[in-house]
Amino acid sequence: MKLALLVIDVQKEFFDISPATTQSLNDAIEYINAAIALFRAKDLPVICVQDMEGDRVPGAEGFEVPEALDILPTDLHIHKTYGNAFNKTPLEDKLSALGVDTLILTGFSAAQCVLSTHRGAEDLDLTPILLRGSLASDNPKHIRFVEEISNIISYGVLRKLLA
Repeated sequence: MKLALLVIDVQKEFFDISPATTQSLNDAIEYINAAIALFRAKDLPVICVQDMEGDRVPGAEGFEVPEALDILPTDLHIHKTYGNAFNKTPLEDKLSALGVDTLILTGFSAAQCVLSTHRGAEDLDLTPILLRGSLASDNPKHIRFVEEISNIISYGVLRKLLA
């Protein structure tokens, strides 16, 4: 088993949706950053997936990741135009080249892009696992629903797995 961490759509523009979304994203970033540190300590891939739509394109302020998120320019960056991060992107090829077969998924929006990417990974015979506490949404019920129907791991168990 070789793991990679996917950080999906944690972008500045989404913080402007509502105060509840901002809070959800800020809460998720705490877990995401902790996972990033674990993956970097084990020299495992950290992959930043960024959504492009309308004016949200590379170079635009809303496209960028927030300063609070520990993503580096040297991390693999995938730009997508569909909910599923595998659809019409090089993500599958990059994971294959890295020998990755298991994905820890984090990010925004739980019931949309995160869940779509989870299903896309399953369709490719990869093992997707959600990191509890690392999902964000404009509706907390969506996070609970996605966690209930998906493979999930706690930060504590992930830390022991990577020890």
